[in-house]
Order: sequence, then structure tokens, then C-alpha cells
Amino acid sequence: MNAPQTLDDLISHKDILSTIQKFISEDKLPHLLFYGPPGTGKTSTILASARQLYKEKEFNSMVLELNASDDRGIDVVRGPILSFASTRTIFKKGFKLVILDEADAMTQDAQNALRRVIEKFTENTRFCLICNYLSKIIPALQSRCTRFRFGPLSPDQMIPRLEHVIQQENIDITPDGMKAIVTLSTGDMRRSLNILQSTSMAYGKVTEDTVYTCTGHPLRSDIANILDWCLNKDFTSAYNQILELKTLKGLALHDILTEVHLLVHRVDFPPAIRISLLIKLADVEHRLASGTSEKIQLSSMVAAFQAVRELVVSEAP
Repeated sequence: MNAPQTLDDLISHKDILSTIQKFISEDKLPHLLFYGPPGTGKTSTILASARQLYKEKEFNSMVLELNASDDRGIDVVRGPILSFASTRTIFKKGFKLVILDEADAMTQDAQNALRRVIEKFTENTRFCLICNYLSKIIPALQSRCTRFRFGPLSPDQMIPRLEHVIQQENIDITPDGMKAIVTLSTGDMRRSLNILQSTSMAYGKVTEDTVYTCTGHPLRSDIANILDWCLNKDFTSAYNQILELKTLKGLALHDILTEVHLLVHRVDFPPAIRISLLIKLADVEHRLASGTSEKIQLSSMVAAFQAVRELVVSEAP
């Protein structure tokens, strides 16, 4: 797929796009700060704006784009960024544009140095910072930029785009396959296209099962079985059956936990019991994230459900 050339080519966040379009048409572009989860169009938006602002031949001399994979410590802020921002644009009206992608990976020192550069050269340079986490950008930089939050895309925004790609690439897909892609990509357009591409290349036909298998995600039927075993079988057989399924399908306990957690909200538990179960599951996830043994945490998860079962039985009239 080609990168968007103008703001009209973008599919989401129409309110943000119309605001930026107004800035560009009135020639009053402020410093910008785009933040939000990955795959929601932050980089595409600023690159489309830059292509709209500058002609093809002046693009390279007017736009400096740096990514987190480039070195962007304090030396780079004082060196290349400073020299780019400080050189005036001879014979050209307008301003230069510095795009700093993944700005939340910059050190505090580099951000402080950047604040001075932004202050000093506002007259002829505009800065656009892009990040996933606003909290990692120092307040001094935040206050100098106009902030825009790019939220996850809604299915209504993603599906037409996916359908366009499916049509262009002639992909064989079922309605439940489309639903699975949208569910698993959680509003990340880039991820949805990657899942679509890898599933169609691996299996030819994109269905719910092939999508879940390709991404290594547990099937809904597997999760239902796991919950059923946890609540209705004794500890040893529940543990062994889950372990066998986990090994057979190569599932990660973290993914199982995430899905089980969603199902717990749908099962009709008494409120107090549900709360204690959710706290136990959160503890298991915390320990997993700390790098403990999956087998031990799996037995913890099964034990949490067994305890709930005991409580439900003892409270039954």
C-alpha cells in the first residue's frame, strides 16, 4: 500500500485532520505533539501534512525526520537538529519541519536541550513530536506544542480500509475471519494489515480459525474449555488438560489469562467472588510479567478457580 500523499487520503480522526488542514491552509502551523497507541495514523498524518506543504523537490531540504532507531541523544539535538533548524530557508518562504518519531524514547537531557532549540528557532522551524506515552514527554515540551491524541481506530473505520485491500489483493476471507482480525488488532490498523497478509499467505483462506492459529492466539472454543475444566474438574485433571492443550497448540499463558479474564466478566459469579477471582488473576499476571515459571503460575490460576468453586458450593442454599 502506498503512503498517504495528502490529509484527505487518511481514514481516521477526521476532527484532528480538519484542524491540521485549517492550520496548513492559514499558514499557521504550530509545533505539534501526536500521541496514542501504535498503528493509529500518527506518522502517516504528519508525513501527509509535509507532502501537502512542500513540493517533491524541496521535501528533503525542508523536512528532517528522525526516528528512535536513529541516535537522538543530546549531541544530536545540539548537532544535526540545531544546524537544520538554525539555517534559514533562502529564496523560500515558509518554515522547515522537524519530525521526531517515538520522542518518548529521548532522554530527559535531550528533551531539555530540544526545548531550547524549539524556543530559539520558532520563527523558521516547526517541530512535530510523536510518541506512544504522553507521560514520558517533559511538561516543558508539552506546553510548547499543540497536542492531539490519536485513539485506537473503531471497527467502522478499519473495515472499509481492510475491504479495499482485500479487493485489491483478491483475498479469500470469511465474515468471521474479518471479525477476528478486527478483534485481535484492537484498533491498530498496521497490525490488522499484518495479520491479514500473514494469514492469507500462510493458509490461503482467511477464517476465524486460521487468523487465531496464525497469530498464535487461543481459540475462543479453547478458552471456553479451559474455563469449563477449571470450574468443573478437580485440580489435577484441570491442570493436566490445560497443560496438554497449551503444549499442543503452543499457547502462551499470558494470552490464555487475557482471554479467561474477559470470560470471567461474562460468567454469573456473585460480586464478592468475582472480585477475589480477578485479584488472584491479576496477581498471576503480575508474577508472569516478572518472569516466573509458567507452570507454577498455571497451577496458581487453576487453584484460584478451584477456590472460587469451593466458595460457590459452600454459599449455595
